[in-house]
Amino acid sequence: MIYLLFCVWFGIAGAVVARIKGASMFLGFLISAVLPVLGLLALVLYRSDREEPRRQCPGCGKIVALHDALCTRCGTELEFPKVAIEPEAVARERASRRALTSPQGEAGLDSRP
Repeated sequence: MIYLLFCVWFGIAGAVVARIKGASMFLGFLISAVLPVLGLLALVLYRSDREEPRRQCPGCGKIVALHDALCTRCGTELEFPKVAIEPEAVARERASRRALTSPQGEAGLDSRP
């Protein structure tokens, strides 16, 4: 009984970590509940795709991770770009800071027609 509570506790912790990193909460729960200590440790050390630099596919324009060799939409082979797009986490953080410091919030930067 104690082992089941231990597994459920680690499963919940794994689900929270997976949610923070942008992964599936259900898979995070399963991994941490089946392998309580090792599963949670693996989830904590797993890299987050939100922190990876991105690039735009020249064929279809889809934004893909910098480390992808092929576009998942059109199958174009991707060369290493000269310029990378900032990670999703950085873009969201900048947008939230801009919305907080803007006097109008998210309504816009300028109210002139």
